Amino acid sequence: MPELPDITVYLDALRRRILGAKLESVKLTSPFLLRSIDPPLSAALGQPVKALARVGKRIAIGVEPDVWLVLHLMIAGRLHWNSKKPAQATFTFSTGALTLTEAGTQHRASLHLTRRLEDFNPGGLEVLDATLAQFSAALTQENHTLKRTLTDPRILSGIGNAYSDEILWLAQLSPIAQTQKLSPAEIERLYHATRQCLTEWIGRLRAETGDGFPAKVTAFRPEMAMHGKYRSPCPRCGEPVQRIRYAANETNYCVRCQTGGKLLADRGLSRLLGKDWPRTLEELEALKRPPGAGQKNH
Repeated sequence: MPELPDITVYLDALRRRILGAKLESVKLTSPFLLRSIDPPLSAALGQPVKALARVGKRIAIGVEPDVWLVLHLMIAGRLHWNSKKPAQATFTFSTGALTLTEAGTQHRASLHLTRRLEDFNPGGLEVLDATLAQFSAALTQENHTLKRTLTDPRILSGIGNAYSDEILWLAQLSPIAQTQKLSPAEIERLYHATRQCLTEWIGRLRAETGDGFPAKVTAFRPEMAMHGKYRSPCPRCGEPVQRIRYAANETNYCVRCQTGGKLLADRGLSRLLGKDWPRTLEELEALKRPPGAGQKNH
C-alpha cells in the first residue's frame, strides 16, 4: 500500500500536471470504485483543480466549487499519467489523463466525492510537523505494541507496514514493545527515527522520479533494511532478518538489533510447535540441522 513517502511523490507529480487544469471527464470501468453519490461526479466536471492534499494515505483532488475527489489506492491501486494500460478509472484533464489501475480481483481501491474533506481524516498525528512532546503524547495515549501503534491511522498519519519496519529498525526497538512501557529515551529515539526514515525516503523517491511520474510504487525496495528482507543479512549486524506473519501481512525485524536476541513467535509456526518454538537464533538454527548433524559416529 502506498504510504506517506509514496503519496507525497504522487502529489508532487500531480501538482506539476493538474493544478489549475480543468477536469474534463471521468470514466469509470469498475462498478466497485465509486463509493459515494453526494455530491455527484457531475459536480466536479468542467471545474479547475484548486488544491491537492494528502489525507493519511489518501490523495485528495480539490476542484471548484468546493468538491473533493478522494482516492484511496489501498494495496494494489496505482496511478499513471497518459498511460494506455487498462484502467479502473480515467480522469481526463485539460493537460492530460490520470488513470487508476488495480491489480488482482479484490477491488479495494476507492473513490469518494465530498464537500467535507475533514470527514476522511482519521486524526493521526503528522509526525513531520510534530514536536517530540506531541509525538510522545500520541504514542502513549493507549498501550499497544509499537507495530500496531505506528500503523494506526488514528494515532500517526501515513505510516503502514513497510515503513514501520524500517522505522523500528532505525530506532532499534522491538515491534512488540508496549508503548506505555517505553522510556523517555526510547520515545525520543523513535521520534527521530520516524522523521529520519520518512524524510530520507521522500528524498530518495523524489530523486528517483525527477520530473517524471512515479512508475515504481512498491512496498518492497532493494534499499530497504528490513521490510521484505526475510533471511537477508541485517545491514547493521549481519544477522538474518526474521519475520512475524499474520493474516496477509508480515513484520520483519532483526533479533540482535531490536529484540535483545529473542526470537519473536511467528503466529502460524508457533501454534504448530507450541513449547518447542525456538527462543533464540541459535535454537532456530539447531532446528534447521538435519537429524544427527554435529554428532560423532562411533
